[in-house]
Amino acid sequence: MPDPIRPLTLSQPLTWLAAGWRDLKCAPVLGLLHGLVAALFGATLLTFADHSFWFLAGTFSGFLIIAPVLATGLYAMSRALELGQPADLALLMKTWLNWQHGRVQPWSQAQWSLVVFGVLLATVSTLWVIASAAVLLVLAPHPITSMADFLETVVLNPQGFLLETWLALGGILAAPIFACTVITVPMLLDRQVSLRTAITTSFRVVATHPLPIAFWGALLLILTLLGFVSALIGLVLVMPLLGHASWHAYRDVLDASGWPAREPS
Repeated sequence: MPDPIRPLTLSQPLTWLAAGWRDLKCAPVLGLLHGLVAALFGATLLTFADHSFWFLAGTFSGFLIIAPVLATGLYAMSRALELGQPADLALLMKTWLNWQHGRVQPWSQAQWSLVVFGVLLATVSTLWVIASAAVLLVLAPHPITSMADFLETVVLNPQGFLLETWLALGGILAAPIFACTVITVPMLLDRQVSLRTAITTSFRVVATHPLPIAFWGALLLILTLLGFVSALIGLVLVMPLLGHASWHAYRDVLDASGWPAREPS
């Protein structure tokens, strides 16, 4: 089979955002509903974080880790729009619950793979929160309970290497996690492939195009951060935009025609 990974330019992630915006305008209500759910989920995490800034920092990173699974419905909507099919509530019911003919049908391999992948990501997210807390609690000279404490103790502290250690730990964990999630969930939704095939293909995409994918990762990080710092209001718009755009990233970077297609929803 010819190499399915297509060439990319550094600016192509911007075209993915533009395509995601077009999809959002085609189905704004359900798209923004995804964003609202994501914002409520983020608010729940922040509530648990309370004044424990170490947990707050880990929570934001953890949200980024599991976001690809949360956006599954958005991928399905973009796929339906691409196929000229309705991107409606029935589509979401079938995607999440395999709801057909008035009842929940037995789940497909793809849906179970998504569950397994979601559990794996949630586990990694939990480990990151614990690791992040351990670094800040053990190495910080005094408790960090607020953004001001974090800036003073970690970012602006001229002594020690706490910031470098914390960032290095996050990078070591985030890089492989991001590499295995770039196209995994859209591919599982679109093609009859195993979870292993989807993950290894995602790694190959990153290895083939490190700079464009790094740019895409930076856009995901910056826009999600803006969604958080806007009291989560911006996340209502950012979440569906990035979800739809991630589908177009998958379609743009990978010629998946060599794998059998899943039955259109």
